[in-house]
Amino acid sequence: MALSATAENELAGPSAMDRLLTATQAEMNKVNALILARADSHVDMVPELARYLIEAGGKRLRPMLTVAAALLFGKSNGAHVNFAAAVEFMHNATLLHDDVVDESDLRRGRPAARIIWGNQASVLVGDFLLGQAFMMMVETRDVEALGVLAKAAATMAEGEVFQLAKTRDLSTTASEYDQVIHAKTATLFEAAAEVGAMVGGADAAGREALRTYGVELGNAFQLVDDVLDYRGESGTLGKNTGDDLREGKMTLPIILALADATPAERSLIEGALGNVEVPDETVARVVSILEKYDTLNRTVEKAHAHARAAREALRALPSSEMRTLLGDVAEFSVARAF
Repeated sequence: MALSATAENELAGPSAMDRLLTATQAEMNKVNALILARADSHVDMVPELARYLIEAGGKRLRPMLTVAAALLFGKSNGAHVNFAAAVEFMHNATLLHDDVVDESDLRRGRPAARIIWGNQASVLVGDFLLGQAFMMMVETRDVEALGVLAKAAATMAEGEVFQLAKTRDLSTTASEYDQVIHAKTATLFEAAAEVGAMVGGADAAGREALRTYGVELGNAFQLVDDVLDYRGESGTLGKNTGDDLREGKMTLPIILALADATPAERSLIEGALGNVEVPDETVARVVSILEKYDTLNRTVEKAHAHARAAREALRALPSSEMRTLLGDVAEFSVARAF
């Protein structure tokens, strides 16, 4: 599959993510300082576990979206720092909870926190991070923006429960999968971008543009992650290749393959889904089925459609360097699949 001109340009110079890091660095330094300060506690295990996850790496794309959206409109009173830190705490809380639910061993290339501190501590520290997130939001006294993120927190939890209910459910449809990724992933991207626009002084049209941009970017991002679980080398995502298969997750590449597979191929996939002991050789056989029916590329094509929709949403805004950069980030999120 050929790369777009933007993706090809990324290979010749700094990526869109690197350029976004540079454009938001001054404000993200404030966000990072607040994150570390608010991860502190007199209970030693809390900062130990929280900082283990927070300092493990990651681009912090979600809080960067909040900062970038605020900078795009340029009228923030500083509240974007609190909201960006809150967004990152919400994200990290879900990671701690997800690793317990999924019984994951790795997170960002290191042992998951639950492996070191146990499931109970991971869940409770995740709750601590959520509490701190809402405290930081309350401190801004922006009730409307707080409401956007509070709604996102509830929707994300619903998405995780829906995904859990669909584990190893071979009748799962592509439409149901869309509902899962919208709720569990795209919702936080959507809220992160929208609250950034709100505190940056956007009007109703600007707020809607960033909200749409965020949700479309989030959908594209999750679709690519689901492809990389089968296409990437072990450790590419900080976890083992085929973990989604072993956890029984009904992602789009699997759903599409099941629709076209022979009875024998369906039987192989069904036997591997949710089997934590499935060997790498079996994962490779499942991947060969996905490749036979081109389901990984078909999933990437859907991600491209969402990335285009994200870029299109920004066209409602005046031309600017930040608008161009955010559009490039949407396309870069898909270029990761290659």
